[in-house]
Amino acid sequence: MKTLDVITIGRSSVDLYGAQVGGRLEDMGSFQKYIGGSPTNMAAGMARLGLKSALITRVGDEHMGRFIREELAREGVNVDGVKTDAERLTALVLLGIRDEHQFPLIFYRENCADMALCEDDIAEDFIASSRSVIATGTHLSHPRTEAAVLKALQLARKHGAQTALDIDYRPNLWGLAGHGDGESRFIESAAVTAKLQASLHYFDLIVGTEEEFHIAGGSTDTITALRAVRAVSKATLVCKRGAMGAVAFTGDVPDSLDDGQTGPGFPIEVFNVLGAGDGFMSGLTKGWLDGEPWPVALKYANACGAFAVSRHGCTPAYPSLAELQFFLARGVVTPALRKDADLEQIHWSTNRRKQWSSVRAFAFDHRSQLEDVAGATPEKIGRFKELCLDATLAVSQGREGFGILCDNRLGKSALHRASGKGLWIGRPVEWPGSRPLTLEPEIGPDYGGLSEWALENVVKVLCFCHPDDQPEMQAAQEATITRLFHACRRNRLEMLLEIIPSKVSAVDDATTAKLISRFYDIGIYPDWWKLEPMQTNAAWAATCDAIQSRDPHVQGIVVLGLGQSEAELASSFRLAAHYPLVKGFAVGRTIHGDMGRAWMAGEVDDATAIATMADNFRRLVTVWDEARAAAGVSV
Repeated sequence: MKTLDVITIGRSSVDLYGAQVGGRLEDMGSFQKYIGGSPTNMAAGMARLGLKSALITRVGDEHMGRFIREELAREGVNVDGVKTDAERLTALVLLGIRDEHQFPLIFYRENCADMALCEDDIAEDFIASSRSVIATGTHLSHPRTEAAVLKALQLARKHGAQTALDIDYRPNLWGLAGHGDGESRFIESAAVTAKLQASLHYFDLIVGTEEEFHIAGGSTDTITALRAVRAVSKATLVCKRGAMGAVAFTGDVPDSLDDGQTGPGFPIEVFNVLGAGDGFMSGLTKGWLDGEPWPVALKYANACGAFAVSRHGCTPAYPSLAELQFFLARGVVTPALRKDADLEQIHWSTNRRKQWSSVRAFAFDHRSQLEDVAGATPEKIGRFKELCLDATLAVSQGREGFGILCDNRLGKSALHRASGKGLWIGRPVEWPGSRPLTLEPEIGPDYGGLSEWALENVVKVLCFCHPDDQPEMQAAQEATITRLFHACRRNRLEMLLEIIPSKVSAVDDATTAKLISRFYDIGIYPDWWKLEPMQTNAAWAATCDAIQSRDPHVQGIVVLGLGQSEAELASSFRLAAHYPLVKGFAVGRTIHGDMGRAWMAGEVDDATAIATMADNFRRLVTVWDEARAAAGVSV
């Protein structure tokens, strides 16, 4: 049974992308970390387009290897073929964007893990499970990796899978250019041509730029080179032509490239060509495996390549299927696609690090409330928050759908210890009780403090606001939230916006929906909303409609507690559970209020505090889960 659509084979690295644009690589001051290597990029890009993809490669037994494995899993890529090499390090690549023509890069690949791939790493049942296998040229450059690739191709043919080659010619990786020439794309070599031509008959599809076909065909005349490839392979040949799009040849190569099958190109600004070919291959494979005509497949490929050259990074630039469909239906509005607000919102919201179907969160981000407790000191509050985390972990037991809200000022130890535990982690930025909204000093006057945050932290901001606020108050608060929203996106952090209008003035069934609509009107698209428990179906329906009509890809809503009793929360949960957009709750004082006061006073020990809060939290989880089940809502 074919459970996979595509397996890619070959390079896997960590890309360290210079964050500054327009300078030399020597002058880069900071870097963004992404997964890299053509087959790795492709596997992720194809998964984003809805294909069931997998990767065969090796990574090191260290932090970077685990990063690649975890990022691939987040993207939906099957990692059963990713082997861990205990003796070698994961490959690294340093890259920069100098201008629209210069993209310096340095490969750190000396005896790296992926180049140790061997025949033993190729499992027949794994290859047999896929509809197609895609190889890239670099792994034909060494006898050991070549043997692994050829074994995979032979098994693919044996089990009826289609095969493809992305020539992906990097002279540096064939030993033809020095370490400082990683940007080089073409050096003639009869030896490389011979090596490639010995394998071309294995493929049903061969893809490359004109220069890559020059090396595969042994001629710098493109038509001559293509005909040389055709002489040894019956594959469909797809030649990429940069701004001129791409062309496919299924039979004899004509006298002109213009006589092949083509798909429409897209007039966009070239920002970064690195990884564009992998984006192109992702789109092409989607069309190819879906059985689309070549002009349609090339349209997908050209669009995905356009996304890649318009954004920073390789894999992070590739579109989701929803984004691709939106773009093809609407077309180019802003040639610099990364500056197209509508497109960027879809890109962000459909390619998040994780989609949560439920969130049951223990909120212990309280600061002023705990500081006011008799006997509290900053040290004791910090210790108490660690007990709250222990209670959370006692309930979650490593299961999905649990989380915390915890601050850094008083809860630093608990916040940092929670990292990597699989929890949803919300972290507040507002100064407690402030109106107009003021942020914690650690955020900084330019909001630069967010650059220090772990990517798994969700920026939570509470705003006390109401549709009837005076214009001056409204403008001040909206300005702060607008600036915070853009800082979150710049730092790749999700944002949760909490609004509590009932603490400002009287509310009705339309109040929260009006506030939400206003935030969308000014360009604020929170990933999460944290809302007070509403008392009528009309209020919930209006609220959910206000969100879904403006942002169909939102993560969802969590219900706050407002210090209500368990009985009051149970009633609120039963109403909210009918709405799929409500993913759960974030409740604090109902769980920890009494125990916090007792623990601060020395009336209970740590174990009792943990056990009692765990019981309180567990009961609320049960109440929510039963309410959701009774409502018959699937999310």
